[in-house]
Formats: sequence, structure tokens, C-alpha cells
Amino acid sequence: MIMAFAKLGVGNKAAELFNLINPINHGRTWIELSRYKVEPYVIAADVYSAPLHAGRGGWTWYTGSAAWMYRVGLEHILGFKLEGDCLLVDPCIPQWWNKFEICYNYKSSTYHIVVDNPQGVSKGVRTVLLDGQKLPDGKIRLADDGIRHEVRVIMGTGT
Repeated sequence: MIMAFAKLGVGNKAAELFNLINPINHGRTWIELSRYKVEPYVIAADVYSAPLHAGRGGWTWYTGSAAWMYRVGLEHILGFKLEGDCLLVDPCIPQWWNKFEICYNYKSSTYHIVVDNPQGVSKGVRTVLLDGQKLPDGKIRLADDGIRHEVRVIMGTGT
């Protein structure tokens, strides 16, 4: 469901659903921990809604669920997608996020990625810059050159 909202460009809803299943959000207080009753650092396959057990987690350490949650957050919300030796950054975020950063190590190189959202959009990349140079197709070609590269992604509509 989160991926569907992200593909539709509805970042507010995608992030809301992601936060609902994120285990850290079930362990912020002792009251939440006593309701959740499972490890707040492991994704649960189930969070019960039956009145006697509402909010209780179940089936933790479920094979593959943590990996899928990681991928949904990284690839579909933050929009960080590797395609061979190219990187695409095409986020679908809540409109109120004005900026986020990712530091990515590729072989001997580091890519410091700053995503700015000056127009307050959920989806849409206006400009991608690699080391100050505009990338016409938005694809970041990764190089194993031992250099720290600066990437700036500016979200928005229009040019």
C-alpha cells in the first residue's frame, strides 16, 4: 500500500502509513511499549486491531519484512534507486519535508546527497546537480574515483 501511494505521488499518505508500521513509533513511551509487547526495534508482521489486543505486535523477526520495510523507505519514499552504475533520486515525501540528506559510499567514492524541497511538493524533481553541474537526464553516473561528490536534488514543478 505504501508503494502504491508513493507511485501515485501521494507522499503524505505514504509517510503516514510507513510511520504506522515503523516499530520505533510503538516504543516511544512506557505506555506504548506495554501495549506493543514486542521488540520496538524489529518490524512486526502483525499489529493487532482486536479490542483486547489493539496495538500489540506479533510475528517479529519475520523473514524478509525488515528488508522490505527498508526498501520501501529508501527506494519509494526517499526515492534512492540504483540502476547498475547509475543512481536516480526521485522522492515521494510529505509536503512539509523541506530537506533531507543521504550519504552513500560507492566503492572508494562518497556521494553526499542533499534533497531540497523549496516548493513543498510531494513528488517531482526539477533539477539534479552533480558537483555543481546540471545533469540533463537526472541520472547520477557513479564513479569509483575516491572523491567525495556533492549531489543536490531540487524538487518542484517547472524549470
